[in-house]
Amino acid sequence: MSYPTESKRLNKAISDSGYCSRRKADELIEQGVVTLNDQPVRLGDRVMPGDVIKIHGKIIGEAKNDVYLMLNKPIGITCTTDQRVKGNVVDFINYPERIFHVGRLDKPSEGLLLMTNDGDIVNKILRAGNRHEKEYIVKVDRPINQEFVQRMSRGIPILDTVTKPCEVERLSRFVFKIVLVQGLNRQIRRMCEYLNYEVVALKRVRIMNLTLGDLPSGRWRHLTQDEINGLQNSLIDSDNTPYSASDLEEDYN
Repeated sequence: MSYPTESKRLNKAISDSGYCSRRKADELIEQGVVTLNDQPVRLGDRVMPGDVIKIHGKIIGEAKNDVYLMLNKPIGITCTTDQRVKGNVVDFINYPERIFHVGRLDKPSEGLLLMTNDGDIVNKILRAGNRHEKEYIVKVDRPINQEFVQRMSRGIPILDTVTKPCEVERLSRFVFKIVLVQGLNRQIRRMCEYLNYEVVALKRVRIMNLTLGDLPSGRWRHLTQDEINGLQNSLIDSDNTPYSASDLEEDYN
């Protein structure tokens, strides 16, 4: 079935308004608290410009412009939108609109974190099959040898799987660069532990075309239009179907 090009799915229209995520919007639709032009709705319904969406009888706001931020996350900040968690990234940034993180960096890690209100790019970047690069600089507790580089790059057995081949480069005696196209739970730390190395410091410096550059730790900035264009162009052929636990790359290093 074809739809008018100006229409959009109801859950996306709710998400674009800044009210909640698309997943939460689906929950609200199933609960029967959402109406479209004062009529009951179902999952998958579509919205046209000028349609009136109400949640609990109140009209939701107009769609907001997409927001894309780059944060140099400092050590100690937790990647969660749960504001009950002390030191959560949402309170740390204190942005005036609702935004969320794309992927995660664990509390002891630092570096580039993408924040946005655009739910589409979250699905596209985090889906394992889309194979988007993320680059890290890692310091370990003992000297790096060629065997370490080769074994890391070929794949390491962790979490009941073998990590995908990746680019690994020794930068100094204790520091290496690694470029991943996946992000299993604490992947880099687990890979190093398997080879009897301990990660001392981990910093993400690139996601796809976005590089951290000289952005100071703890500071954030809006993406430039060129960066947004480059990001969107890289995602054109990526699957944006909402992910499930089986196909999500957790991106949690």
